[in-house]
Amino acid sequence: MNAATLAVLAGVFWGVGEFFTKQVLHSGRLGPITAITVRSTVALPVLWAVYLVLVHGRGAEPRDWTAAGAATLLKLALGSGLMAGAAGMLCFYGALHLGPISQVKPIAFTVAPLVAVLLGWLLLGESMNPRKVVAIVLIISGVGLLTKS
Repeated sequence: MNAATLAVLAGVFWGVGEFFTKQVLHSGRLGPITAITVRSTVALPVLWAVYLVLVHGRGAEPRDWTAAGAATLLKLALGSGLMAGAAGMLCFYGALHLGPISQVKPIAFTVAPLVAVLLGWLLLGESMNPRKVVAIVLIISGVGLLTKS
């Protein structure tokens, strides 16, 4: 599979998943913190199984990731684990609990690429071109349109 196919599949899985999450949150039987905790608990064994099969079984990725160095592991723990995995998901589930999915999902999932493009350009030296600038303007415009009452 190529990157675009995997990205489309991720979007489909997240879209369907959050559709069900929104229904669960509106049941009044649990809140966003419980929902994200259950989601993570259910996902974790699947992720470990895939990790064991693909990384240790098939060698699809380096196995010695724990020796990647302190800076790399800190970025993994703080950036991916705490910021994206915990803070981002808690904010997203809180927003999903409080607002319509048709507003929350597009905003969250367009602001994330916007931030990634800007950080890639400013901190990683990735190229910025007129097409990316137009995309940034469109994202900001879209978020503005979605947030207007």
